[in-house]
Amino acid sequence: MRNFSFLISFTLSTFSILVADDRSDRLPVESDYYPITTLSLPEGEVIEVSGIDILPGNKVAISSRRGDIFVGEDLFGDKPEPKWTIFARGLHEVLGIAWMDGWLYVTQRPEVTRIKDQDGDGRADIFETVADDWGINGDYHEYAFGTRHDKNGDIWVILCLTGSAKADDKSPFRGWCMRVTPEGKCIPTGYGIRSPGGIGFNHEGEVFYCDNQGLWNGSSSLKHLRPGGFQGNPAGNKYFDLTDVLGPKPPEPVSGSRIEIERKRLPDLVPPPVVLPHGKVGNSPAGIECDQTGGKFGPFQNQLFISEQTHSKVSRVFLEKVNGFYQGAVFPFLSGFGSGNIVARFGKDGSMLTGGTNRGWGSWGKKAFSLQRVNWTGKIPFEVHEMRVKPDGFELSFTQEADAKTLADLTSYTMETYTYIYQKGYGSPEVDGTVPVITHAIPKGDGMGVYLRVKGMVKGHVHELKMPGVRRKGSRQPLLHEVAYYTLNEFPLP
Repeated sequence: MRNFSFLISFTLSTFSILVADDRSDRLPVESDYYPITTLSLPEGEVIEVSGIDILPGNKVAISSRRGDIFVGEDLFGDKPEPKWTIFARGLHEVLGIAWMDGWLYVTQRPEVTRIKDQDGDGRADIFETVADDWGINGDYHEYAFGTRHDKNGDIWVILCLTGSAKADDKSPFRGWCMRVTPEGKCIPTGYGIRSPGGIGFNHEGEVFYCDNQGLWNGSSSLKHLRPGGFQGNPAGNKYFDLTDVLGPKPPEPVSGSRIEIERKRLPDLVPPPVVLPHGKVGNSPAGIECDQTGGKFGPFQNQLFISEQTHSKVSRVFLEKVNGFYQGAVFPFLSGFGSGNIVARFGKDGSMLTGGTNRGWGSWGKKAFSLQRVNWTGKIPFEVHEMRVKPDGFELSFTQEADAKTLADLTSYTMETYTYIYQKGYGSPEVDGTVPVITHAIPKGDGMGVYLRVKGMVKGHVHELKMPGVRRKGSRQPLLHEVAYYTLNEFPLP
């Protein structure tokens, strides 16, 4: 049995927790820190979980891609025994739900709808259209993903292109982001979207979404929905003829170029804050959830967690803003989910609810659909906590004190960089690869970080850092995850 011998004060939070010692020969694994519990779903129902929100009374609403909404009780605690009731049926591919002021707001394929149980029998009996200013034509790919309400009460909706590639005349605003106000006004807010998989907020309330690899997307990415910003795919630019909210129709990018080059020609082009290298981080990123649990989920407050459909896992993202643009690093976090993860939501107890489907695309998790919960055990994993860019390198912080000797050893690290072709063709291999030289590794005095001076950093490239030699202080324990992928869009000022 693992011993727990001392309390440490984590430098980035106010809580103290137990830390495992090294007396076992077995190295720690993900489930030592974040075990996954499978929750039962209504018997006989096919629930491809596509949306999750927390209701009053600690109830949980889940939507199914197939158009049903269920409300569950008793999903939390040490021995959850969910009890489910049907709240609504017959909706059209629900990909976002949000509770506010007694209404459940539903983003379905053709519209944002709000629904309510007026007579108190547990089943919705009022359905009101909030906004439906975009079009659909029955195409398989015309998804609409919606957020919860932002600080102004707006819901942000991202619209997949027709067939993930075209802007159909019968379906206006495909490939755009629409902001739906509480009054039902639909405001075109951004463009250049290809095939989104999910949308969410950071801790400051700014909106991000995941776009999947494909036309004009060399690899899948986490993207920032800056109002008026161009997300990279020009197919939907034709809809500028339908609105003057964002100004005149912009010029189109040059196929075969690079994002970093095209930024100089297209001032509205927003570089992806974090590229999610295809096949390494995943193949189909989806929902986005920000840790605002106040330490109930461990040491990652204000960081983002990204669901991954194909690889059936969750990744972790640290973001920083440099010269007005977001950028940062993605880290592996947790794998082994039962199905393809589509969405995640933190409960009031700090646990993470996840749900998904293999949708016919296939996923590493073999179940057709699932609803699961991730709890933090109270043990702190030995991980890179943050990775920040400096004018001449990167500064890393850790969740636990690291061994100074291994931190200072240059052989503890390797780094390579690469980017992707920005083109109208599907995807891209890694191109323009370089091998920067880590010239100095300077540990922080408290062992909680290291400064890596790097010669040969490349703007516009993913910087893939591996740290196989780093060890926790007083042990042989390596980092739980030894790789980070930092997308360098901007160098900070000296």
